[in-house]
Amino acid sequence: MNNLKNIDLGLLLLRLSLGFFMIYGHGWRKMIKLSTERPIEFGNPLGLGPELSLGLAVLAEVLCSVLIMLGLFTRWALIPLIVTMLVAYLKVHFDDPFGRQEKALLYLFPYLALFFAGPGKYSLDAIWRKEVI
Repeated sequence: MNNLKNIDLGLLLLRLSLGFFMIYGHGWRKMIKLSTERPIEFGNPLGLGPELSLGLAVLAEVLCSVLIMLGLFTRWALIPLIVTMLVAYLKVHFDDPFGRQEKALLYLFPYLALFFAGPGKYSLDAIWRKEVI
């Protein structure tokens, strides 16, 4: 197996694992909360209101994670996730001990790496660009 194929497999593994963990560990609970909880109790770190804040978090953590797993509009889908992790770190957990800040950073840096590297050849973006797998 050549090195480029290894890189593309690594990018696929990174996309699939990040997407799954974000949806399963964070986004799904928020989506259920958004659809069932009244009144909505959620942080308001940017002053947009708890409903809109929760809605934006669900959009990023569920929809954008699915797009990343598929490798579809990957760089565009990463932007809301990067912003969400920056808000989680800088506005929500900045004064917390490192153990509370760590999750946001553990998602932020792989998202940044994917943003710069792109989704790789095993993605719908590559098929769209007509790259041969």
